[in-house]
Amino acid sequence: MNLLLPFLITLLLTGSITPLVIRLAIKYNLVDNPRTRYHPAHTHKGVIPRAGGLAIGIGFIIAVLLFVPITKITIGILIGCVILVIVGLFDDRRDVNPYVRLATNAIAALVVVFAGVGIPYITNPLGGVLHLDTLRVTFQFFGPHSIVVWSDVFAFLWIMWTMNIIGWSAGVDGQMPGFVSISALVLGLLALRFTVSDPSQQSVTILAFIVSGAFFGFLPWNFFPQRIMPGYGGKTLAGFLLAILGILSYGKVGTAL
Repeated sequence: MNLLLPFLITLLLTGSITPLVIRLAIKYNLVDNPRTRYHPAHTHKGVIPRAGGLAIGIGFIIAVLLFVPITKITIGILIGCVILVIVGLFDDRRDVNPYVRLATNAIAALVVVFAGVGIPYITNPLGGVLHLDTLRVTFQFFGPHSIVVWSDVFAFLWIMWTMNIIGWSAGVDGQMPGFVSISALVLGLLALRFTVSDPSQQSVTILAFIVSGAFFGFLPWNFFPQRIMPGYGGKTLAGFLLAILGILSYGKVGTAL
């Protein structure tokens, strides 16, 4: 498969869906009005739609269904994305309680962790690696299942941390979709290095290019002067997807940097 094709298709999908989402956001009052919703970080004037997460999410999900093999992990990622986009839309309409947002973020993270996204080891700064996949708990639930305790705990904490860091990093027009698109592209290239020894990494590369295309397609509409904001859904979706790519591409520290 031409690896550039998923990037271009996702870019076009998100770019063409965003104007429709802008009209939908205005119609249903999913907007940011500095006069009625004061925030010290506001840099814009006037009423700006906030539902960018919906456009990014739709473009991403369609592209994944077109280009990425459907596995337990893929399904887990898609379910997590849907949860975050829905909560983001509620937050765009009326600010959701922070504890509710934290809880739904945790649910989205747990979904992908239970789907199989885990951190089997971390690099030891003193040399070698620290294995996190030694402690397993096995149980029966429509068949045998096992939880890799430390691997899953670290993956959960990593995803939650990255979602919050990306959320705090969103600021001026075009900032968040710009650096997320670049980061995802770099992680895709990093995964591509391992395709010789691990052919499954090609799917990770495709997934990373899709993430990059989704946010790059959104960028022209968010670039100064922005016509739509990513909203809470867009920010958490960005952190969620970068965190997963960091795990799957073995680029966790690179993602953080």
